[in-house]
Amino acid sequence: MTKTKKRSLLSTIRRWLIRLILLWFFITLSLVLAMRWINPPTTAFMLHRLYIDERDSIELKHEWREITQIAPSLAMSVIASEDQKFADHWGFDLAAIEQVLEDRQAGKKMRGASTLSQQLAKNLYLWPGRNLIRKGLEAYFTAAIEVMIPKQRILELYLNVAEFGDGIYGAEAAAQAIFGVPAASLSPYQSALLAARLPSPKKYPIQPPSDYMQERAKWIELQVMQLGGEGYLDGL
Repeated sequence: MTKTKKRSLLSTIRRWLIRLILLWFFITLSLVLAMRWINPPTTAFMLHRLYIDERDSIELKHEWREITQIAPSLAMSVIASEDQKFADHWGFDLAAIEQVLEDRQAGKKMRGASTLSQQLAKNLYLWPGRNLIRKGLEAYFTAAIEVMIPKQRILELYLNVAEFGDGIYGAEAAAQAIFGVPAASLSPYQSALLAARLPSPKKYPIQPPSDYMQERAKWIELQVMQLGGEGYLDGL
């Protein structure tokens, strides 16, 4: 092959790579922007549970509710439990990430540092796991979510797709399945119990709640008051 033909081939490959990269950005950013107005009927995590995680057969529970149809106490409990800097950060809690790295170096027990935006990104678009590729994609989708979607909408999306129990996704399905009430009628204590379950919804019992879950719920209620209660939501 002559040098001219080689240059021509490399140029063609380069053009196609650029086109594919631009197409990937267009598709993924369009998927994120669509969430500003479209209520997702399902998520990547739900699909993974249905079709890839075949350890058991389960019928998923999921009902969409507007944020006005969800008790503000649940929104505040989730923020107090999972992401107290939600209103201020741009998708990443750098101080929490730094603390996790310090704990890892010290050999301490690892704890999560994911914001609500990060958790939403992986729930909507990714798969369970901790490899570098997935973490990189999580960062990319998180940044896109923060740029394209208002905070209140991010919170609404999260409350509707988070797993609150085994196969139970979203505030309405959780409130109905666990407490027998609509999401709008959740009490502050019920909301705190649901938020306390988020790190491991299949592990922590709340019907009835264990001693640990009761203490955790009380701590969350205290954190809600320290954040300013439901008035915090007005600033989103």
